[in-house]
Amino acid sequence: MYKDILDLFLISISPFGEAKVGIPIAIAIGNLTTTTILLVGILGNLLVFPLFYKSIEISNKYLLKNKFYRKSAVKLSLRARKKTKNVIGKYGSWGLMIFVMIPLPFTGAYIGTIASYIFGINYRRSLFAISCGIIISCTAIAYGTEFLF
Repeated sequence: MYKDILDLFLISISPFGEAKVGIPIAIAIGNLTTTTILLVGILGNLLVFPLFYKSIEISNKYLLKNKFYRKSAVKLSLRARKKTKNVIGKYGSWGLMIFVMIPLPFTGAYIGTIASYIFGINYRRSLFAISCGIIISCTAIAYGTEFLF
């Protein structure tokens, strides 16, 4: 049971699927209740924004002088801006919430965090918008997957 909770938490905090992948896997395995799965998935995914945002700030402060880092950061920033400019550029933090709550690959907390940093959305507004988007998305995925099983 504890191993299943830890696995779900680690998948939910990882950039490889986040809770959008972890929740359906945990429900398919069936060792935990849907409520436990939902809470652990949300918790793991909610930790992405503060940890990743601060790591972006620290990395940019110390590593932008490095040519390889700068090139990679610019490439990733351009990709995130391209994917999010229609929604976030037009609607700001509301668009950020909508973008994150869409239960599709590459529309989660990591790209949302990069987008909020790129577009210069206030940290608190970004935290609130991404958190709301994560909660809505995880709830829809958990109960939608539960309905299928």
